[in-house]
Amino acid sequence: MKDLQIIGSEEWCVFESLGIPAIKARIDSGAKTSSIQATNTKVVLKGGQEWVKFEVNPLQENRSISIACEALLVDRRMVKSSSGISEERLVIKTKLTLGEAAYDIELTLANRDTMEFRMLLGREALTNRYIVNPAENYLRQDFTETEINTKYAPFFKEKTGLKIALLASNPQLYSNKRIIEAAEARGHEIVFLNVELAYMKLDARSPEIRYRGGNILNEFDAIIPRIKPSVTFYGCALLRQFDNLGVYCQNSAEAISQSRDKLFASQLFSKNDIHIPITGFAKSPIDTKDLIKMVNGAPLIIKLLESTQGKGVVLAETNKAAESVINAFKSVQTNILVQEFIKEANGQDIRCFVVNGKVVASMQRQAQKGEFRANIHQGGLASIVKITQEERKLALKAAKVLNLAVAGVDIIRSNKGPLLLEVNSSPGLEGIENATGKDIANEMIVAIEKKLKFKI
Repeated sequence: MKDLQIIGSEEWCVFESLGIPAIKARIDSGAKTSSIQATNTKVVLKGGQEWVKFEVNPLQENRSISIACEALLVDRRMVKSSSGISEERLVIKTKLTLGEAAYDIELTLANRDTMEFRMLLGREALTNRYIVNPAENYLRQDFTETEINTKYAPFFKEKTGLKIALLASNPQLYSNKRIIEAAEARGHEIVFLNVELAYMKLDARSPEIRYRGGNILNEFDAIIPRIKPSVTFYGCALLRQFDNLGVYCQNSAEAISQSRDKLFASQLFSKNDIHIPITGFAKSPIDTKDLIKMVNGAPLIIKLLESTQGKGVVLAETNKAAESVINAFKSVQTNILVQEFIKEANGQDIRCFVVNGKVVASMQRQAQKGEFRANIHQGGLASIVKITQEERKLALKAAKVLNLAVAGVDIIRSNKGPLLLEVNSSPGLEGIENATGKDIANEMIVAIEKKLKFKI
């Protein structure tokens, strides 16, 4: 007992062979084996033996410093976590330097991101060497904050801007090119990610998102989602995974899903006292006539629930025509909404572009002659418009109800006042930037900077 040294409840450890200059460990005599935080673990064959490559974030709450390590794999072992759950862990053997002492210990590789300490020193590493005094810390060696910064100076990356990913499908679209230009103009690094080329690993210890060829996506500060309707389900799954990894998503998966479900969105609007054109929804064709009557009869609008940018929207000018179209859609099991036609709008609507609770631009769209819906994607004309205070409040409230940081809010002027048509979670920039002269792409990037409290 006299030969044993006293150790505190927390100590600084050094692993020269792993390239780790200092890592704070919790001393836990209740745990048999020591463990270290490890991500992106990969077992490889080297000279006929199994080695494991992994990355360590040695400083708590600092994922920007990542040290690539490799060591001989000595075992695979079932270990029971503090929550009582058994899991298989990879085991390596490496030299630990603790103060003036240096000796080999076994380390299990574990995901300790949610733990207070990046390392745990167990009793196998303590036996016949130390007595633990839980009232003291750093008895073997201590490092000041200045010393730690000096040790890790080679690992600090000079950061002049954020690293942003644009999650979309077509890099050649005007909106996507403008967002990339705006981000680069403000000194950020921005990468285009094709939604369909990303894939994910669902795992409690080391969740991941990878991209074409196995590249691990783990360095982004923010994601700008521009997900087309046909990949909404998969795109939202990726956004949830990014969110789980602690990456800020400018529009969340939940917000996008809500906005894309026109029926659910309409129910949310009604619940929150947001006025929309009278809308009907039914499954059975038995009550089609009453459904038409309920929305004040023809002419009326018939919308596919999955429609976007004016596609899948039909004007039925007579009750008979409406009945035929509605029953035709129902016969092929297609969900539709039936909505009153606002005749006094004269084919005009207003698009308000909302960014972080502010209407940054608004335009009026005029449908072509013979068209009932204003849509610049189908040849409609766009012009700058001054919106009323009531219209501004409506646009902001609609975006807030859906929890969208970026939204294109479509409003129609009626005899009853402004009515909400729909909210787009991936609004196009071309028409509104050209009509208003506003740099909306820049507004989107500035909003991310404010959210992440980044200063140029």
